[in-house]
Amino acid sequence: MEIVELAAILIVLLFAILASGMWIALALAGVGLVAVMTKVATPPGQVLATSIWAASNSWDLTALPMFIWMGEILYRTRLSEDMFEGLAPWVQGLPGRLLHVNVVGCAIFAAVSGSSAATCATIGRISLPELLKRGYDIKLALGTLAGSGTLGLLIPPSIIMIVYAAATDQSIARLFIAGVLPGVMLATLFSGYVMIWALLNKDRMPPPDPVTSFANRVVASRHLIPLILLILGVIGSIYGGIASATEAAVVGVFLSLVMSWWMGSLDWANFRAALLGAARTSCMIAFILAGAAYLTAAMGFTGIPRALAEWIGAFNLANWQLLTALTFFYVMLGCFLDGISMVVLTTAVIMPLVEKAGFDLIWFGIYVVLVVEMAQITPPVGFNLYVLQGMTGRNIFSIASYTLPLFLLMCVAVGMVIAFPQIALWLPSTMFDAR
Repeated sequence: MEIVELAAILIVLLFAILASGMWIALALAGVGLVAVMTKVATPPGQVLATSIWAASNSWDLTALPMFIWMGEILYRTRLSEDMFEGLAPWVQGLPGRLLHVNVVGCAIFAAVSGSSAATCATIGRISLPELLKRGYDIKLALGTLAGSGTLGLLIPPSIIMIVYAAATDQSIARLFIAGVLPGVMLATLFSGYVMIWALLNKDRMPPPDPVTSFANRVVASRHLIPLILLILGVIGSIYGGIASATEAAVVGVFLSLVMSWWMGSLDWANFRAALLGAARTSCMIAFILAGAAYLTAAMGFTGIPRALAEWIGAFNLANWQLLTALTFFYVMLGCFLDGISMVVLTTAVIMPLVEKAGFDLIWFGIYVVLVVEMAQITPPVGFNLYVLQGMTGRNIFSIASYTLPLFLLMCVAVGMVIAFPQIALWLPSTMFDAR
């Protein structure tokens, strides 16, 4: 069978299985089994065992359940409420006022969550009732929340960065720090849009709140102390060389448990719910990684990745043309798959093209996270859209339309990272290569 025909059959089969509602992990493994069986001399069972063991036997993946557990613990504390009280007085003087809490709050919570959906849900649970009660535009409130929630993927610690690092054998610590400046850049773009919108639509803004004195702002900032200490404990331990990314995840769990106990939120019911929630999410991701590892190994036996790389290479595409094609590819894929599945599913096919083009794999990881962020707010499988639909009851396509301006800003961010790679590479080269 010709490789092109086999690739087409496998793609059609994959989407057919996914459309049937089967678990993503089983869909990936099933397509992998079909691919391996096309090679008569290849034992499917042996490939299954070795590929899944190789994908699972990674010390770096230990950080995954730890960071997920940390986010589950924080989700059940008063940390997000305190963050709103601490941030609100400082943003009241900006055009857009409390709408900036969505952006800044998501950016800060992303530094202790690692999940886009968890960031969106946690900040939305606190900010939306306050914004609606004060008369802020519901469309802009939902749009900024859905878009800013994606910062949970980019600002470290990021679950999807851990998955990418494990799939491509890259340094988690380097990836984490590479996401800092792009994350700040994207949050700045979002806040800039809020200010411009507020200046152009003054009639749709609620009356301003009474001016808060500087002293009262400082007093309100005490609510941010626990969050700042947690960020310093987790991120500072990595960048200070005290702990690896895996060890820092354990530090984060310990600190979040201590803070939860200190705030009075740690009881047996919350502890059990956080542990079970982390276990379910971690098992789901591990299952997807196992299925994707089998499919990756099977693709290697078929020779499809190599043939695809040679086929695309024959077009002699410039790097910017290749990246443009990959951007459209990931956005389209994001209409059907979640971010983690996108990363593990495409690694085997995309990496040969990326390496042949000479891209830095740390930089490419940040690029991938940015385009996966875009997929988080594209229907019909946009996780942040589902989160907000569950919170507000609004149609998912309506929420997607509110998020369109922020989606376009993400396109701008992707273009900036492509045009200026040092946005992602300057911090890792400064902090690690100088040692």
